[in-house]
Formats: sequence, C-alpha cells, structure tokens
Amino acid sequence: MIPGIPHVPCNPTLAGQAEVIPHVVYSANDMELTLIRPWAVGDETLKPTLAPMPVLVFVQGSAWTTPNRAFELPMLSRFAEEGWTVATVSHRDITKGAPFPAFLKDVKCAIRFLRANAGRYAIDPERIAIWGTSSGGNTALLVGLTGDAPELKTDEYAGQSDAVKAVVSTFGPTDLPALFVYLDNPQVRMMLTAAFGPDDSRWQEEMRKWSPVCRVKDGAKYPPFLLQHGTADPVVPVQQMDTMYTRLKEAGASVEAQYVDGAIHEGSFWTPETRETAHRFIVEHT
Repeated sequence: MIPGIPHVPCNPTLAGQAEVIPHVVYSANDMELTLIRPWAVGDETLKPTLAPMPVLVFVQGSAWTTPNRAFELPMLSRFAEEGWTVATVSHRDITKGAPFPAFLKDVKCAIRFLRANAGRYAIDPERIAIWGTSSGGNTALLVGLTGDAPELKTDEYAGQSDAVKAVVSTFGPTDLPALFVYLDNPQVRMMLTAAFGPDDSRWQEEMRKWSPVCRVKDGAKYPPFLLQHGTADPVVPVQQMDTMYTRLKEAGASVEAQYVDGAIHEGSFWTPETRETAHRFIVEHT
C-alpha cells in the first residue's frame, strides 16, 4: 500500500444500502408489487442477525387505473436505506373491467401477502404503515378505516391481517360526491361508469360508500392519520382534506394535517418539508 493514500473502514453490515426487486407477484390475478429493501436482507450470512424490519406500503396515484410503481422510488429508497422494507403496490384498473372496490381488495391482499412472507423478507408483520398519493391516498385512507373488514377480504392469505399502524394520505380524494359534482361532464361520466357501472342512478350511493369521510365512525379505534394537501390543487381541491380532517377530529381519531401553500397536484407539492413530514410521521407511528 502506498503511504499517504487515505484509508476508510468497510461496511460489513451493508448499512445504508438498498436494492430494488421489481415484479413481485402477490396475487393470483397477476398483480405485482416492487420491493425496495436493505441489501442486508438478501445476504444469507447477515439475515439471521437482523431484527425484523418495519414495512411501508406505498400506493401511487393513478385515478384508480394502473399505478406507476417507479414514480416515487428515489424518495422511498430513503426508508430502505434506514432499514425499512418498502412495497410500492399495483392494483387492478377500473378502465380494464375492475370496478370499485377491486383496487382496495388488491392493496389489502398485498398487505396480507407481506405478512404471510414476513420470514422470507425479514419484515416485522406488526409494523406496517401505508402511504398513498391522490387516488392512492383515497386507498390508504380506506385501508386505515376498514382494517380486516370481512367484505373486503379475498381468499388469498385470508388468515393474515390487512390492518396497518399508520396512514398517510397525500392530496387524496376523501368525499367523492363533492369531488365529482359535474356528472354531465363526459370525462367524469366515463370514469364513474368504469368505477361503478353504467347505471348512473347508483353513482351517488356508490361514491358515498367509497368516500373515506363517510366511513369514519365515532369512537372507533383507528390508526393515526396524516393528511397533506396543496392549497392550489386544481384536481382534488384542498377542501377534501379539510372535510376529512374535521370528520376524523369529531370522531376522536388521531390526525395531523399539513397545507402546502400554492402547491398543485404533484409537481410543486413536493418539497423537502413535505417529504420530511411524511417520513417523520411514518417512523414515529410504526
């Protein structure tokens, strides 16, 4: 070795390293999730020394179609670098013959899959949080409000729980009747037909059924919630967050919220502060 060249220690525990495992099939309907996990989980010599890792399930917004699982990988990788397993989850698409609540059943199935495979992935089945954006935020809220609801459980991994420890909804729709007011709009009609079927006399009832604000029950035991929203969001108005925050407070649930001044849907919403708020909440409550 040459004198004067600096030496640094190696990293025998692989701390701070992460890997992406795409195309993990979690359901017989060919739904997939992408795993981001610490490298150490894949090292058989290190795996026995690891404490089980907490899990973050992430649902990217897609208007309930097909989520782009790669969209937030850079942001989510921070969790894996800190010793979390992250699962960014796909679900069935309302435009491809999968009306509500197929998306919700799929995400719940993914949570049960992770619990059923806790040993394989070195995860802690008692420490699972969910975070979603836009329609994924709607999904995350519904997951938090309907933990282990029998009517939303499929046969796959039925013995496992789909309940979570914490919920983050980022600019998620909470009150569908208030969001989809203009029922004569062709794009709205197309979406609602895909989501609920062609009989528009059923739409109001179905929208209420899958509106998180209508699912909140006074005094029920729920995980803590974090709601985030841009004040200039033209797609999902900020009043959607206000309505949900107020209802959760009235019901006695634990809820935090954050406005992002002047922020639109995605884009300018994302700041170091918004990411840090979500990160802090998830770590603190899981």
